[in-house]
Amino acid sequence: MQKEDIRIRRVIIHILDSTVGLPVLSDREITFGSDFADFLRDHIFRVLDGDDSRDCTFHTEQSEVYRMLAAYAEDDFVMVSREIAELLYEIMNGNIEIPSADLAVVRFRAGDEEYLALLKMNFKDSYTHRTRPSDDGNLNEIIRYKATLPAQSQRLREAAVINMQTFAVRLVEKKYEINGEKTDYFSWLFLKCSSHLSHRAKLEIVSRTVANIQKENYEEYEQYEEHMRAKSIIQEEIAERGGFVVEEIAEKIFAGKPEQREKFQEKMEQYDMVREEVQPRSDTTVKKYQTQHLLTDTGIELKIPMDQYKDRGRVEFITEADGSISVVLRRIGHIQAKL
Repeated sequence: MQKEDIRIRRVIIHILDSTVGLPVLSDREITFGSDFADFLRDHIFRVLDGDDSRDCTFHTEQSEVYRMLAAYAEDDFVMVSREIAELLYEIMNGNIEIPSADLAVVRFRAGDEEYLALLKMNFKDSYTHRTRPSDDGNLNEIIRYKATLPAQSQRLREAAVINMQTFAVRLVEKKYEINGEKTDYFSWLFLKCSSHLSHRAKLEIVSRTVANIQKENYEEYEQYEEHMRAKSIIQEEIAERGGFVVEEIAEKIFAGKPEQREKFQEKMEQYDMVREEVQPRSDTTVKKYQTQHLLTDTGIELKIPMDQYKDRGRVEFITEADGSISVVLRRIGHIQAKL
């Protein structure tokens, strides 16, 4: 689905401010123009396309949200949105760590399918100016607002998009403290659905596991080269194929090292990720794999673009007889000091 495919049809806003003690529920849908539709469209698309987002499956016997949506009729939009908002507010009101927010309930169409978006827009503090008259003329002041909404370019911390035909759920969420423990309350307590790892989380698990195995099997002066080689392999798979299958990337990273590969496989089995596909799409997610970032014990910091790192005619790492490492940079046209 492309962002341009999202056609906003109906919108209602409910105010869920935990400091008030009661939700402020709307009785009517809002009339919106193209600017607000673009605002909602951007947030919905980030939920659908973001690497932090996860797929989720309703527990149909336990989920009140699923029950509401399974019985949904088009005339029920306002009533159902109010019931969903009340359910979410009840959870928020009992757990002070969960931030207050406006809940935007949005009906939209993409292609031939209908969707419902639940966009929890957490309040944030911001500052603006105000002009008020005085005996000496106008007085310009800076004032603080405590209930402004996320900007159009920001990512929502908690939101879900639900396919109204299949009831498949795509969501993004943040853990908050519930009864003394960090919990995914949005999926677990509110929607009552089971979610899978996001592509970003899977990529981080693979990278962290590879680094830990290398740390166990190599001396410190050897680790940097193995780490860079593994990072280069991951970057190449993402650049050429858009991602990788976990067990296949393990074959490349641990080629000729069966014991290390076996340890990696054992760890991936714990996460049930052996045959998982990792397909990050966000530039933010893959950015760190596009550069080799090195810091020497003498305080020198190097950032080498991956294509330069792979070209031995430009960058070469030499292990000297005393075990120290020399880095040779070749064919540099000019050097510019960066202030």
